[in-house]
Amino acid sequence: MEGLSLHSYTATETWPPSHPPMDFGLDEYAAVLKNTLDMDGYVSRHAAVMDRYDPERKVGLYVDEWGAWYAPLAGANLAFLRQQNSQRDALLAALNLNIFMRHAERVKGANVAQMVNVLQAMILTSGRGIVLTPTYHAFRHYIPFQDAQRLPLQFDAGELVQGAVHLPRPDAMAAHGQDGRTWLSLVNLDPQHPLRLEVRMSSGGASGLRGEVLAAPRIDSVNSFDAPDRVKPRPLAVRAQAGLLELLLPPASLSVVAVER
Repeated sequence: MEGLSLHSYTATETWPPSHPPMDFGLDEYAAVLKNTLDMDGYVSRHAAVMDRYDPERKVGLYVDEWGAWYAPLAGANLAFLRQQNSQRDALLAALNLNIFMRHAERVKGANVAQMVNVLQAMILTSGRGIVLTPTYHAFRHYIPFQDAQRLPLQFDAGELVQGAVHLPRPDAMAAHGQDGRTWLSLVNLDPQHPLRLEVRMSSGGASGLRGEVLAAPRIDSVNSFDAPDRVKPRPLAVRAQAGLLELLLPPASLSVVAVER
């Protein structure tokens, strides 16, 4: 046995899935992200049992179906599972990727479902061409984290309260990339307020900085064939002084920062 498969979709508390992929409000935004954070518990509990019987971690845990599963687009064939995905889903992808990295000793593979047109797709196609979704841009942000070495990171998550839902306000990961840079992934879950962060490096300063942020006009903004670039990355201003990085993260955003040491 080489691997154990784990499937878990977000927003499938009822069947068939009924959360709208667009035109949702703050309460549904928070409920969906709270639901996706359950992935950490699923992975932790599976890993605990696997560690008991496989302490050498020869068997990998493969989260080979995950992502958002919403109500289908109006007029779409129900069997095709075609849906839109929004800025919320870019954050959903980032939160899951961060969870998988925190459990990298056991999680050996994790495949979003699915890549083209179906469920939380990275690419939408039609006779008019293709559209890159917010999820596509989130995955592109994480390319430097592939084959990287996870770095210890401590932060005070604080709390975001939306109705009956409690969420961490930020989420973050750090890694040493194969390119020699230190990479930071920073998520501001707060849908209404920017987040000012100070990141203190444990040793030395920064000889160079480069940041990029994925934000949107609204939490339910999507890219469409009529507006393919409504959600796209843009440069993020980062200041460094005496080993301290200062950043201002827009509401409901994903930022990735490269630090030259």
